[in-house]
Amino acid sequence: MAAAGLGTAAGQLVGSALDPAAAPLQAVGAAVIDLAPPGLKEWAVSTVGTADKPLLVATVLVVGVLLGAAAGLWAGRTAIAGDLIFAGLGLVGIAAAVSRPTAGPFGFLPSLVAAGVAVAALRWQLRWSSPDITGAPSRAGLDRRLLLTGGLGVLGAIATANLPGIRGSAPTASPIVLPRPRSTAPTFPTGLETTVTGISPLRTPVPDFYRVDTALFVPSLETAGWRLDVTGMVANPFSLTWDELLAMPLIERDITLTCVSNEIGGPYCGSTRWLGVRVADLLERAQPSPGAEQVLSTSVDGFTASTPLPVLRDGRDAMVAVAMDGQPLTREHGFPARLLTPGLYGYVGATKWLTQLKLTTFAADVAYWTARGWAQQAPVKTATRIDVPHGPIAAGATVVAGVAWATHRGVSRVQVQVDDGPWQDARLGPDVGLDYWRQWYLPWDAPSGQHRLSARAYDGSGVPQTAQVQGVLPDGATGYHVIDVQVG
Repeated sequence: MAAAGLGTAAGQLVGSALDPAAAPLQAVGAAVIDLAPPGLKEWAVSTVGTADKPLLVATVLVVGVLLGAAAGLWAGRTAIAGDLIFAGLGLVGIAAAVSRPTAGPFGFLPSLVAAGVAVAALRWQLRWSSPDITGAPSRAGLDRRLLLTGGLGVLGAIATANLPGIRGSAPTASPIVLPRPRSTAPTFPTGLETTVTGISPLRTPVPDFYRVDTALFVPSLETAGWRLDVTGMVANPFSLTWDELLAMPLIERDITLTCVSNEIGGPYCGSTRWLGVRVADLLERAQPSPGAEQVLSTSVDGFTASTPLPVLRDGRDAMVAVAMDGQPLTREHGFPARLLTPGLYGYVGATKWLTQLKLTTFAADVAYWTARGWAQQAPVKTATRIDVPHGPIAAGATVVAGVAWATHRGVSRVQVQVDDGPWQDARLGPDVGLDYWRQWYLPWDAPSGQHRLSARAYDGSGVPQTAQVQGVLPDGATGYHVIDVQVG
């Protein structure tokens, strides 16, 4: 274990200095994410939420240390066996690092250093623990030394496990000054959170806004070196610097963003005010060629999403966003720029850490999640969530309340059912627009006992959400949100 821990620590340190994505734990972890079946990914998100990434890194570390312990045991019989195990682990790390879309020229080096240090440490341990002409050390003394070195090695690996992420999340070098939008959003209304305790706020605070992505650590980009390339099947390919992007007409819009991994009643939905450049303006400049079907957006870490071209040209406010809630994007939410497409789930229309928009066909370029079994077309489905009540409540006057969304279609009605009773119309909160969720509430005189509450929403055309229960695969969950409440 000592050799494995020391080797891992050395590789993590080198990776942190040269290329955080190439650090052994991060490179192997990213490869595991890419190779994992969609069902496993969904299980991880639903079970541990955003803790899935630290848990994955920890799992890779534990597996590596256990294999290192096995290497030590085998080396006690034949030294070459231990060398081969560590060499194999190094090759796995190198293969994972150099296969990343953003692999640099030194992507191989962190895992190579890790393997080399592990082999050297193992050989040193073997010589230390072997008797020589002066006689073998005492068993007790040897055990203490091995325990000490093993503990220090493992602690070193643990201490360095997240160093690439810390470096990747370093603060930006200089403050960002945002221009005023050419087209502003209407005055934001007061939400029901001022009168209904426990309901989701009308505007989601940035620290509470959900994050679901494939990045093991937050990419570190600076505006000085950032560029957005618009390329592919276009008559006029071009690139924009940060300053050139901000010099274009900016729009300000209130938009709800939803992850396809959001289960019925789940937390992966948020709403705020965004600032950015219309994708339609970028497309007008680029002049898509006949036959182009999609815009393949690419993140700095190589993630891709495919957005149908007609959706981006139908008048909706799809944008390359640079700010949320009046402030520059945080690193967790895509700084310096991200794609945002009202009415589509994030995996087809909300690429973070954006670097490229490529006009292409669905046959020529298959996006990250589409290649893993998710639907090519992914409009947001009508849904509602019950926020309150939750847990045991006292009998008497209370409210059932929550939020509903049908992004780009609007919400016209929400109904609540108590047990097997009739569906009752809830009172709707402020109407911020077709692209934004609606708060709702229903006064309820709650009798003592166990009760089941159900909720359903209708979109702007009066079409109700389906009662048919479906999981998140392949294009989003369906069904009513149902909760059980103990009263009295």
